[in-house]
Amino acid sequence: NGTPALATAGTGDVLTGLITGLLARGYNPHGAACIGVFMHGLAGRFAEEKFGMECVKASDITEQLPNVFKHLAA
Repeated sequence: NGTPALATAGTGDVLTGLITGLLARGYNPHGAACIGVFMHGLAGRFAEEKFGMECVKASDITEQLPNVFKHLAA
């Protein structure tokens, strides 16, 4: 669940922040890593759809996280 659009500067920092946030919410490390990687990949796909693979920035991934939460809650 991902896209080559995630291969850009700063997207790993976004992933780290997402996993750390999940840990802070009480998820165990394995669960936080699995959920974080899945959500990060989905946010990357949403950003790619919006901006095109060559134009995705790390901040675009972050901006898509609310859409990921909405998508997963549906």
